[in-house]
Amino acid sequence: MSAARMKLDKLWRRGREFLGTDVAIMGGAMSWVSERHLVAAVSNAGGFGVLACGSMSPELLAGEIEATQEMTAKPFGVNLITMHPRLGELIEVCGRLQVGHVVLAGGLPQAASITRAKELGAKVVCFAPTVLFARKLIRIGADALVIEGTEAGGHIGPVATSVLAQEILPEVASHVPVFVAGGIGRGEAIVCYLEMGAAGVQLGTRFVCATESIAHPNFKQAFIRASARDAVPSVQIDLNFPVIPVRALANTASRRFVDFQHEVIGRFRQGQLDQKAAQLEIEHYWAGALRRAVIDGDVENGSVMAGQSVGMVTREQPTADIIDELVEQAVGALRDREPAGVTV
Repeated sequence: MSAARMKLDKLWRRGREFLGTDVAIMGGAMSWVSERHLVAAVSNAGGFGVLACGSMSPELLAGEIEATQEMTAKPFGVNLITMHPRLGELIEVCGRLQVGHVVLAGGLPQAASITRAKELGAKVVCFAPTVLFARKLIRIGADALVIEGTEAGGHIGPVATSVLAQEILPEVASHVPVFVAGGIGRGEAIVCYLEMGAAGVQLGTRFVCATESIAHPNFKQAFIRASARDAVPSVQIDLNFPVIPVRALANTASRRFVDFQHEVIGRFRQGQLDQKAAQLEIEHYWAGALRRAVIDGDVENGSVMAGQSVGMVTREQPTADIIDELVEQAVGALRDREPAGVTV
């Protein structure tokens, strides 16, 4: 093993030990994409796959976990949305099926949810958007944190990954492992965050075009053709009608969404709708849109959620090759930093 590879292993040793993996690379939980095939492929390649539960029922989640366990003997986790109406039951399913890591996303989880998941034998990972939230999550029992910047795909916050890393890593990385996410597409960036104190990273967009991903060929081609600037946040036209920002590739549906908001808000102002009904119509615009794009392949009328690292997705390739490529880039970056005349 080269000195540069040994340096990399040292940098992310804490993350590898926490996850039980060869490399401290988590797969982002992407609804309709992060199912058994991709999750097992990431884990089998030495990374850490994460199942996206999304809106699944406990029964559906149990089936997906069992199917994944049949495809890999390596560790993987399950991402649960804190706002799910049956969150408690989902946690019980994870415990019954001996899931080693539960990732709680989509809002600040209740302490009771963290406690119960840990009682059932899981390590709990939570998302921290600020230093204050990070400290609170650690206080109520989170075993590790993910900090995700606005460059990520899907639902996003307002702050860049690089800024979050500077704010949060110095404050909490000595207490729990912290994984950095959002806009990461190459190994050189991974090294930078590890050197700042991260235990590892999480990547989603980079794995969408994996051979093992069940995403429709049209969905994958949209990623391969896209540049970073094509992945844009959803637009809100009126402060009184908030829109949860989602980063996706601009398409017919995203452009139509602007006109749709104008139309609904116009009906509200004319007294045809009350504010609650108008808000619901706006929120329901995207219902089923992600499935329409990922599974059905309608990339013009569906939601093509993608992070800004989409510009670094240039072809379909096996998951193992993606991870090997990231590791080679990281090792190369460390090798290039050695003084001239020193062989590593």
